Amino acid sequence: MGIKGHIIKSCRYLLLPVVRFVLRHGVTVVEFEELTKDAFVQVARQEYGIDGRPTNNARVAMLTGLSRREVAKVRDRLLEGGLFSDDSHGNRISQILTGWHLDSEFTDENGQPKVLPATGPKGSLLSLLKRYAGDLPHGAIRKEMQQRSLIEEQSDGSFRVLKRDYVLSDLDPESVKRLGVVLHDHATTLEHNYNETRTTAPRFEAMADNTSIKPSTYRAFQKLVEKRGLSFLEEMDGWLSDNELETSTDSAARTVRLGVGVYLIYDENEQGLVS
Repeated sequence: MGIKGHIIKSCRYLLLPVVRFVLRHGVTVVEFEELTKDAFVQVARQEYGIDGRPTNNARVAMLTGLSRREVAKVRDRLLEGGLFSDDSHGNRISQILTGWHLDSEFTDENGQPKVLPATGPKGSLLSLLKRYAGDLPHGAIRKEMQQRSLIEEQSDGSFRVLKRDYVLSDLDPESVKRLGVVLHDHATTLEHNYNETRTTAPRFEAMADNTSIKPSTYRAFQKLVEKRGLSFLEEMDGWLSDNELETSTDSAARTVRLGVGVYLIYDENEQGLVS
């Protein structure tokens, strides 16, 4: 197996916890695909240009495997600052709920969502799913919506919608943002160290783990990591504070974000192996 094969396997392993998280919170593969296109085009444009200029669409297409038309579409989306295009398929369940609340076929004269019969050529749950569920199996999507308490079957077999939006979690947006920052920072350090063309020294990155530990020792190790890790981070925070520029006197000075992270490893599924 060549290096590219190993890279693909490593990326597949890296994505497991990411997909586990996003899938649990309602992100579809279509939405995730849009994110990967954004990332590929952004990096190709910014880091493979000549004399500091953005890479042209033809070269971005060659590097990423996307068509030039798709590259132009993603480029425009990035320049506008948006995550998804207006015609993105998005989350099918969200589209179904939106249609139920806004489409005149499924709302009453007051604009409120109707209670829909299960079947029928028009104004039914079946016609709603035909219009908004795409190629998803209607039985499976209906069951999923019932399990998520988004819709409710009435005694006469009709269906009532219970929620306007499809939200699987009430996570604090700042916590979600931190997840992205932490994964980005660690991956950035690793990418720097494995970059054969880098001109600076490797950055410190190390870990201590063991695959032959009894699960019963977890709590003791967790307490040890919390105690020693917090002590270490407090020391690092003190150093960073001592070396922080005074904004009042150094407002024009160039600054960088500098820091270090500590996290506990607990893996009972993948066992740290890239298979």
